[in-house]
Amino acid sequence: MCPSSFRGKLGRYPPWPGKVVSPPKDLKKPRGKKCHFVKFFGTEDHAWIKVEQLKPYHAHKEEMIKINKGKRFQQAVDAVEDFLKKAKGKEQVRTRAQKEKRNLPPARYIFHLSDVSSQPASSMEPISKRLKIVEEVNNRSTSIQAADSTAINGSITPTDKRIGFLGLGLMGSGIVSNLLKMGHVVTVWNRTAEKCDLFIQEGARLGRTPAEVASTCDITFSCVSDPKAARDLVLGPSGVLQGIRPGKCYVEMSTVDPGTITELSQVITSRGGRFLEAPVAGSQQLSNDGMLVILAAGDRTVYEDCSSCFQAMAKTSFFLGEAGNAARMMLILNMVQGSFMATIAEGLTLAQATGQSQQTFLDILCQGQMASTFVDQKCQNILQGNFKPDYYLKHIQKDLRLAISMGDKANHPTPMAAAANEVYKRAKALDQSDNDISAVYRAYIH
Repeated sequence: MCPSSFRGKLGRYPPWPGKVVSPPKDLKKPRGKKCHFVKFFGTEDHAWIKVEQLKPYHAHKEEMIKINKGKRFQQAVDAVEDFLKKAKGKEQVRTRAQKEKRNLPPARYIFHLSDVSSQPASSMEPISKRLKIVEEVNNRSTSIQAADSTAINGSITPTDKRIGFLGLGLMGSGIVSNLLKMGHVVTVWNRTAEKCDLFIQEGARLGRTPAEVASTCDITFSCVSDPKAARDLVLGPSGVLQGIRPGKCYVEMSTVDPGTITELSQVITSRGGRFLEAPVAGSQQLSNDGMLVILAAGDRTVYEDCSSCFQAMAKTSFFLGEAGNAARMMLILNMVQGSFMATIAEGLTLAQATGQSQQTFLDILCQGQMASTFVDQKCQNILQGNFKPDYYLKHIQKDLRLAISMGDKANHPTPMAAAANEVYKRAKALDQSDNDISAVYRAYIH
């Protein structure tokens, strides 16, 4: 595995690409555990960098090139690309044992450093002190327990529990891949069995039925499309419930309604099993990068048992209390995201209808307070006509529908979500269900 490629922002300087390297043997790591020792491309500088300041290199490369026009910056980016090209062959033949020995993170991460200046290895003490202060401030300001992922620096000690995973869709595939990379023993099952083949090649075991996976594994995760699929997986023929025994853990990662969570929790615990819901906020790319956000609720001991798994698949996990709370929070988050995406699409089409440049609209938007990677990527997808799914349109419409229903039960108005839901229903009628959520744009132009 080649060293990771990173970008850093050093004091007043622009974000800068680099790579993670092994620190000198006589150099102690800062007391803040989640750090990397980084060498910057095109310079002789090194520094310890906090994990929280990591971002994906490939996802942000074009954005950073657009912002930073300097010759030296472009030369540094070229050096990164040359390094990755040369390392590609080596990465394909390096064994897993060698990867673990190097203890370096996957090549898909970059860093973004905004609070310390670049310093050579000989002057690490000031950085160490400042990192420790930031860590302490963060701990005091977090009211819900959050577990920052250490998947990025490869320091996870995988659980010795046997892990099962049901559902290898856009989200599940990335999750399982990261579990395997971090050394977990994983048994997989998918309704379309062919999807399991790649993971078997990567070291996973094959489960013939959900019941078999649940009976042979200590912790079984599932990640499927909707409430019906989640219920069928547990209650259907050869379903999970048939494999649940006292002490077995079941973790529902699908985005479903609180009622479904309550039902599944009750049937699992009625057999002596332990239940946790843990839906994930993110996209296919974030799943692949191990940078999801996990919202967990239910059995706290299961949450703790899943610690290494959550660190492998996510940058952060939150425990929200009793079962059902995570479903509620996830539906609210996706309701906001879905409504926002529909509004962005509406703005782009209105710009076009009034004779304004859509690209200029995006350029202006990305220089203001609403600037984000999400806005930039989704708008670029629309302008390029690229609607390859990163999060299915049909799934965000499902989440809007469930959020509206939740609002009805709470006697709380959801007019914005209701309006957005109608736009997504129109997009579905135009055969956009299996495209990305950004394809809601097409509901405005047909």
